[in-house]
Amino acid sequence: MKTNFFQKIIKRPRLIVQLLFLAVTNGYLYGFATGRIYTGPTKTLCVPGLNCYSCPGALGSCPIGSLQAVLASRNYRFSFYVVGFLMLFGSVFGRFICGWLCPFGLVQDLLYRIPIPAPFKKWISKRKNLPGHRILVWAKYLILVGFVVILPLIAVDIIGQGSPWFCKYICPSGTLGAGIPLLLTNEPLRQAAGFLFQWKFAILVFLLILSVLIYRPFCKYICPLGAVYSLFNPIALYRYQVRKDSCIKCGKCQKACGIDIRVWETPNNPECIRCGNCVKACPTGALQRNCLRSVNHRKC
Repeated sequence: MKTNFFQKIIKRPRLIVQLLFLAVTNGYLYGFATGRIYTGPTKTLCVPGLNCYSCPGALGSCPIGSLQAVLASRNYRFSFYVVGFLMLFGSVFGRFICGWLCPFGLVQDLLYRIPIPAPFKKWISKRKNLPGHRILVWAKYLILVGFVVILPLIAVDIIGQGSPWFCKYICPSGTLGAGIPLLLTNEPLRQAAGFLFQWKFAILVFLLILSVLIYRPFCKYICPLGAVYSLFNPIALYRYQVRKDSCIKCGKCQKACGIDIRVWETPNNPECIRCGNCVKACPTGALQRNCLRSVNHRKC
């Protein structure tokens, strides 16, 4: 029984990478036990995925949280580090980070694997995307521009200090990874928790339930970090290429894709998270992972 379990795990390299990255970037176990946030030297560094700074186990900082912190500061200075970090990882990996390195992406992947109980199958079924998907995917860009950039810059208090609007009012990853663990281990925080936490907790619960029915709804429609990386996806060094002479346009890649992309037409679609399911599904080997934009089809 144990052998079969480990064999199944080994056959899922993406799941292994996701779990390892989660463990490495949230390895401060003492923080989970005591409710204290790690403030060591690595906390000045960003991690590529959406991993809240305030998570008790986090060893690094969330790039979206860091960007908002800089923009909201009353002594605002353009952050070459944070912007450069996003541009570097985006131009090299694109949304590979969403598919392989993001903790909240892992949570949604696991939830989507939960089967719908038999009594409810008559009324409820799993879907890849929400109705109106092609329009809804633009919402994350509006959230990026509005909640991450504009509001922290212009909605300031009397001394010129702004707020991290996305982190404060929306981010479900922060609620799950930071808010809940800190409340469980800090009595004063539990007493102070009010409407704002209830609001964010409701958003989290809604998205967790929705993730059982829809594949990665937060990533598709809300995540501003996904919006940033999606801008780089078509030009990133790590990319997919279709060998036109081998592709038979059977549609099996699209069927395997959790986002329902017509991969043979747009292998580097901005919404693609590089999960690799389409590559596995291709019966002719026409889909390839490539490390460079090259006519020689240099395989990774």
